[in-house]
Amino acid sequence: MSAQASHCSHYQPPLQDIRFVQQHWLGAEADWRRMPAHEALDQETADMVVEAAGRFCADVLAPLNGPADLQGCRLEEGRVRTPDGFPEAYAAFVEAGWPALACAPEAGGQGLPQLLDAALHEMLASANHGWTMYPGILHGAYACLHAHGDAHLRATYLPHIVSGRWLATMCLTEPQAGSDLGLLRSQARPRGDGSYSLDGSKIFISGGDQDMSENIVHLVLARLPDAPAGTRGLSLFLAPRGIPQDGGGFLPNAIHCDGIEKKMGIKGSATCAMRFEGAQAWLVGQPHQGLAAMFVMMNSARLHVGLQGLGHAEMAWQLARAYAAERRQMRAQPRPADAQGPADPIALQPAVQRMLADLRVWTEGMRAIAGWVAHQLDLAEQAPDAEERAQAHALASLLTPVVKSFFTERGFALASEALQVFGGYGYVHEYRIEQTLRDARIAMIYEGTNQIQALDLLQRKVAASGGAALAPLLAALREEAAACEAAGMEPGLAGALRSWSDRTEALTGALCARAAGDAPLLARCAEDYLRLVGTLCMAFAWARAARVSQPLADPALRRSKADSAAWFFAHGLLDAEHWLRRTESAARTPLPAAVA
Repeated sequence: MSAQASHCSHYQPPLQDIRFVQQHWLGAEADWRRMPAHEALDQETADMVVEAAGRFCADVLAPLNGPADLQGCRLEEGRVRTPDGFPEAYAAFVEAGWPALACAPEAGGQGLPQLLDAALHEMLASANHGWTMYPGILHGAYACLHAHGDAHLRATYLPHIVSGRWLATMCLTEPQAGSDLGLLRSQARPRGDGSYSLDGSKIFISGGDQDMSENIVHLVLARLPDAPAGTRGLSLFLAPRGIPQDGGGFLPNAIHCDGIEKKMGIKGSATCAMRFEGAQAWLVGQPHQGLAAMFVMMNSARLHVGLQGLGHAEMAWQLARAYAAERRQMRAQPRPADAQGPADPIALQPAVQRMLADLRVWTEGMRAIAGWVAHQLDLAEQAPDAEERAQAHALASLLTPVVKSFFTERGFALASEALQVFGGYGYVHEYRIEQTLRDARIAMIYEGTNQIQALDLLQRKVAASGGAALAPLLAALREEAAACEAAGMEPGLAGALRSWSDRTEALTGALCARAAGDAPLLARCAEDYLRLVGTLCMAFAWARAARVSQPLADPALRRSKADSAAWFFAHGLLDAEHWLRRTESAARTPLPAAVA
């Protein structure tokens, strides 16, 4: 690796900004004191947890990222071998207790907030997305079994999933059934002993086989013999790679990895084609109710995928900032008085400064919203008041598809913008930004494509409620506008929040009314509508950031947040006008006829 590349390639955990979000933007400690499960947690302890997670990501995972991208995974005699260093890194991850971070103490977990788990997963994705895919589904598997598993499954599997000793997969997709789960064909037949015989093929299974954990717990959607057609006939089954035996050890199950995909990115993650040939499996939850049980897992996964978008944006920002500070090309205008030599760092060029401003402002804004959603999940589960729990659940449910779709789209776009800072060197592997760009692209596709997330937001949540589902977000924006006015902030912030709340509410009402006579309207509008909502979330993030930083003692932090808010409201919020007009246009204009 060249000296230029080596100087700008090391991951630095964004501890200061994570702390700012938790301590000042959210004021999380005051809420923790109100939650019996977290009343002993303070910000100092939370900082220590996040700092330890950051050290693991920077010192253990980040150095493996580039080499794993080049080495990839391999299939040897039906078993997957992961890149060098991956099993050892996972053993250290388990030994440190990271898989159990946000799991309930009664299940063997540490019982810490989802907010801290979100910080962990952002940093994992920044440091090594490919490696992160293996434990990425663990918390969702825990939540699914904790909510829907019977006593036998919880006793046999949950402790090992919580500890991380056994990894888990989510087996949905089949060759003929991608996003349309109603087309699934896998079958499960009763064995007569309380278990089932599972037959079928699944594709695109992350970590379907690997050499990092002693066992793999597959959660598989399949049909019982009497299943009705479509998604109403899906049941969820647990099929372990090795069936635990009373005397210790495992009985091999009839589960086979037939191949691993050669992919554009996340090459350290084994994306497997799996075959179940009479594999022994156990029902999770009720017959024909598998999708409801699986959605517990999928909703957790969708938040984590959104955090991957944030992680890629952070990594792109760090790489671009470091490179721009070192790369010397041309002389800056005006040139600093102490400048020497024939050229200056490109970080002094206005075009590069604009790109770097975009990278930092969007990344920090997304981090605030990610923390907000994770904190709402904590409140939805742990707040002492039932009405507060319900409100937090409604807000988290509304924003989950926004985080998944908007963050992953922005993460890819920001990685592309960062690559531009590097010029031709950005296209070269040793500078790492091209890998960030390739790795980021998949997050827009899996765990429900971004188009499906947009339909979930507009059609299934907002329109299905007659617009009522959007009310908690609009209320938050209007409350922040009032708080900004009371704090004596720049009046343009409050005015913009109120104006965009009113315009979005009016647009939503018009869409709901017109959809009654135009069935495809919501599908045409959904993507642009989600982008509008995502942009308003960013405006909310920056208005609050500017306000809560105002009384802080650190002048550099105050200035940074104030300047960033001003930049976003003058520059980034212009996107809201674009997405609103596109939504209105899509509502008026039928799609063109398909071209043969």
